[in-house]
Amino acid sequence: MSDFSNALSIAASGMRTQTTRLSHISENIANADTPGFRRKMTSFQPDRAFNATPGTVTTGPVRLDQTMLPIIYDPSHPLADETGHYDGSNVDMVVEIADARQAQRSYEANMRIFEQVRTMSSSLNDLLRR
Repeated sequence: MSDFSNALSIAASGMRTQTTRLSHISENIANADTPGFRRKMTSFQPDRAFNATPGTVTTGPVRLDQTMLPIIYDPSHPLADETGHYDGSNVDMVVEIADARQAQRSYEANMRIFEQVRTMSSSLNDLLRR
């Protein structure tokens, strides 16, 4: 049964990390028009906790995208400098939507693995009861 619980732990860790990733993507989309906002990026790393199951993952520290912020000309904007320019956001909606789809598909794949392992475990228990 330990193999089943290991597989469930690995799938659950994958779902947790993709949930965190989707949360950051949502923040990026929500702040796409916020002046000076830098896109948040999530990385994954092996879970190195003392009692972690080998193969589980966790999210690494959140990194801010260091690409240049676009300079926007709008003299009427409250943040505009004396030349009428201010820093925009470096969030690209096409990239965020693609990342969201990838995170969603990864989450769904982990969910299918979780459900399959649970079904296999239940079937094995039924066989052992006979």
